[in-house]
Amino acid sequence: MSKRISKSVLDPIVGPRLSALYTHLPIPRWFPPEGIVAIGHGFAILGAVGLAVSTTYWWGGLVASVGVVGNHFADCIDGRHARTTGQCRNGGELLDHFTDPLSFTYWMVGLAVACGRLDLGLVAVIVLMAMAVLTNLRAKLTGEFTLASFGPTEFKALLVGLGALMAAVMATIGAAMATGVSLVALSALCGLGLFLLPIQLIQSIREVNRCGSEPDTSEWETTRAAS
Repeated sequence: MSKRISKSVLDPIVGPRLSALYTHLPIPRWFPPEGIVAIGHGFAILGAVGLAVSTTYWWGGLVASVGVVGNHFADCIDGRHARTTGQCRNGGELLDHFTDPLSFTYWMVGLAVACGRLDLGLVAVIVLMAMAVLTNLRAKLTGEFTLASFGPTEFKALLVGLGALMAAVMATIGAAMATGVSLVALSALCGLGLFLLPIQLIQSIREVNRCGSEPDTSEWETTRAAS
C-alpha cells in the first residue's frame, strides 16, 4: 500500500473538522465503508446535475454546492469508519480511488452543459483523467500517493464557491450572466489544467527517476499457447 502524503493547503483545516463529525453520526458498525463511498459518489452525481441546470434554475448552483460538500464529507469519513470498525480492505481503497476522478469528470461535464461548451468539457475531462493516471502511476513507482498543494480539496472548494455564485447570479441578474460565469469558470479550469499537467509530468518523471523503485526490466509473460 502506498504511503499517503497530502501537501494540500486546505486539508489540515477542513479534513480534521469533517472527520471529527464521524463520532456524531448514527452509522452502524456493520455498515461497510464501501457504502459510504457509494453515498459520496451519489452526492457527486447530484452536484453534476446541479451544475448542469445552474443556468436554468436559480437553485441549481445550490444543489451543486450541496453535492460537492456531501461528496467531500463522505470522502473524509469513509476511511475513519473503516479503521474504527476494522473493515479496512484493499477493495475499498481501490473503489475510493476509482470513484474520485470520476466525480471530478461529472462536475466538469455538468459545468460544460451549463454553458453549452461540451468541447471545453471534453478538454477538462481529458486533463483530469491524465492527472489521475499520472498520480496513480507515480504512487506505484515511488510508494507514495502524494496530493499537490492545489489538490482535490482546493478544487472542490472552488466548485462549492462557484455553485453559490451561480445561484446568486441567477437569482439577481439572470441566465445570460450565469452562463457567462460558467463559461469563464470552465475556461479557467481548462487553462489551469493544461498549464499544470506538463509541469506535474516533468516533476513526476524526475521524481520516479530519483527515488522510485528499480526499473522493471522483465519481459511480458504470455498466458496463451502459440497456435
